Amino acid sequence: MEFAMQPKTILVTGGAGFIGSNFVLQWLANETAGVVNLDKLTYAGNPANLAAVSSDPRYKFVQGDICDRELVAELLIRQRPRAIVHFAAETHVDRSIHGPDDFVRTNINGTFSLLEEARSYWTGLEGGEKDAFRFLHVSTDEVYGSLGTTDPAFSESTRYSPNSPYSASKAASDHLVRAYFHTYGLPVLTTNCSNNYGPFQFPEKLIPLVILHAITGKPIPVYGDGQNVRDWLFVADHCEAIRTVLARGRIGETYNIGGRNEVKNLDVVNTICAALDQLRPRDPVVPHSKLVKFVQDRPGHDRRYAMNTDKIESELGWRPQETFETGIRKTVEWYLDNDPWIQGVISGSYRQWMATQYSL
Repeated sequence: MEFAMQPKTILVTGGAGFIGSNFVLQWLANETAGVVNLDKLTYAGNPANLAAVSSDPRYKFVQGDICDRELVAELLIRQRPRAIVHFAAETHVDRSIHGPDDFVRTNINGTFSLLEEARSYWTGLEGGEKDAFRFLHVSTDEVYGSLGTTDPAFSESTRYSPNSPYSASKAASDHLVRAYFHTYGLPVLTTNCSNNYGPFQFPEKLIPLVILHAITGKPIPVYGDGQNVRDWLFVADHCEAIRTVLARGRIGETYNIGGRNEVKNLDVVNTICAALDQLRPRDPVVPHSKLVKFVQDRPGHDRRYAMNTDKIESELGWRPQETFETGIRKTVEWYLDNDPWIQGVISGSYRQWMATQYSL
């Protein structure tokens, strides 16, 4: 780790994951500052996501764990980043139900370790460097729990009510970040986002799973009655929002980020199938919706999420650019155009997981 970086580097944790890699790509396409990407490379971390910037002198990858405080401290001292953007987390609800240990370790203990080292680093800064430093924590709408059909959307003041080990671990990390601001004055920002979709998403998530199963003629598993509602946010819009909050957000504040696209899971599936009917009329099973198979609902499955984004829109001027219709079309086309990437992530362990999870 003797490499030299340009001034005002940022440290990104979990930058080889789905949202993190999209953020790194967008950052380097729009900003002059460099990026140090610290990622453990678990099943969901994929260096291939960042192949386009692998030779960019502003980009450096470090494989490591955010729980490794010695490593984090060394990176902060050597690279002197002006911000930390913290994506690193275990994120898949189903995996948290089967094995919550990793979620507690990474999402809670890992965030604590990162906060402690960030506090030590920030305390040692002086003048403009200290004033400019930010710790941006990326979180989820799932910390707020579940909404009824007619309930108002989640706002930044909604009471936390997590219902899965995943959301509970993220709620705990949110509380730690808040505490480090109020107790120590660490200049933090928190963003809570709705369901993301787009390029480079690991295929156990709903949208890429549907695409991959549909084009290969495999059953498309839909939990319960398929009426669960999510607010869908195109990942590029999310990354733009994070850059906006990092640049202009008020220290200590939380900003909800959503796509203003509430869609039932079954409607998501049918929209993808209809797009594939046009784009892939010679697939093994057409119409692709014939492949839909309802499976047993998962425990604690939240019924509805919806995000009120008035705060980020009014204070910072950010608004999502993609509708669900435009975003889902771009996403479907990306997966159809990137079969080598897909084959690189569909390993035997992934297939085993799918068979166990959905009994297909």
